[in-house]
Amino acid sequence: MNIRNAENEVVDLCQELIRIDSSNPTSDEAEAATWVAGKLREVGLETERIESAPGRASVFTRIKGSDASRGALMLHAHTDVVPADPAEWEHPPFAGEIHDGFLWGRGAIDMKDTAAVYLSVAREIARSGFVPPRDLVFAFLADEEAGGAFGSHWLVDNRPDLFDGVTEAIGEGGGFSFPIDDTRNLYPIETAQRGQAWLRLKATGRAGHGSSPNDENAVTRLAQAVAAIGEHKFPAHLIDAVHTLAHTYAELMGQQFDDDDIEGSIDRLGVDGHELLDVISHNSANPTVLVAGYQTNVIPGTAEASIDGRFLPGQEDALLAEIDALLPEGVTREFIHEDTGMETPYEGTLVDAMVAAITAEDPNGTTAPYCNAGGTDAKAFSELGIHGYGFKALKMPNDINYTHLFHAANERVPLDGLTFGSRVIGRLVETC
Repeated sequence: MNIRNAENEVVDLCQELIRIDSSNPTSDEAEAATWVAGKLREVGLETERIESAPGRASVFTRIKGSDASRGALMLHAHTDVVPADPAEWEHPPFAGEIHDGFLWGRGAIDMKDTAAVYLSVAREIARSGFVPPRDLVFAFLADEEAGGAFGSHWLVDNRPDLFDGVTEAIGEGGGFSFPIDDTRNLYPIETAQRGQAWLRLKATGRAGHGSSPNDENAVTRLAQAVAAIGEHKFPAHLIDAVHTLAHTYAELMGQQFDDDDIEGSIDRLGVDGHELLDVISHNSANPTVLVAGYQTNVIPGTAEASIDGRFLPGQEDALLAEIDALLPEGVTREFIHEDTGMETPYEGTLVDAMVAAITAEDPNGTTAPYCNAGGTDAKAFSELGIHGYGFKALKMPNDINYTHLFHAANERVPLDGLTFGSRVIGRLVETC
């Protein structure tokens, strides 16, 4: 049975899905969810469409496998996208136009491409009558772009039955091609994610007239804290996934990676090495919002700032300790939002199947574990003990940086990248 025939319709499916404006927060996923559910039911799949709130809709279908004793595999993709300003685009962001071998539109990379790949595979399984080795759960989710409160987190809290028996999952965050040279690609498979520590800084001081000297100025104190954090360089640290990735990439580049000189080793790998490894070998903290005062001639008694803190798995305490050491007198911090860092072993039947599926379609491809600099719906699913991996199965042209297309104008995906993904995921579900 050849599930890889799914590639025959994946471009059309992605094109139709991009034409549905499911921008978050300016729209919702209702129309996209209805369309996905219809495409699944069209081929006879029993489907459930769930609304967590009016218009905030997710879709699930489960395909039974041959071995009921094995844990199920979930393939999940979100159908919401970030908004797009048509004035910034070469081609309309919700027209789904094809130009020069690319499908253009908001969501083409993040992540209606993968939603279309997973949908095409689910439809081909249903049409062919193929019975996978274990249960497959296909999930098309709302609200990932805003943190999943109306999507993955709501479903975990309110509909855990949808995940019965699911032990592993694949979604966005990895499995994309990273070029080594004109013929070789590295495919980082996400096995880890940095955690989130979004912080509010609050500076207090002595309010007063703007014309008078004030050595307890809350705005000055806040500015000192924000500048110190924004300019701080956090030390390099390699978690297991990034350690393996760094050594694999260095070897492919004909170099050795020195664990005792992480920064120097990344420098020697050049611009591309920095692109691949910089963010995921460090904790980080970036000031993003400042709020203070109400009139030019009034020194306020308080001032606030928001900090986007990210930490590697196991490094949250270290991140917070470094930030605390940078805060001057009169400045305190509190959490706005906190989410876990995750790391899953790069081993087992599913990992073997992902590696085999990639290398079967790209014999010059090499795989390695990877850490996502941000986060995905996999964080919510980890609360149920589900081991999550990032595996989009996307092959990009060497001259286009995959990560730079996220949330950017002129987002686009190569047509042969979509068909490549359908073939890879088809191989995966045949053997996983």
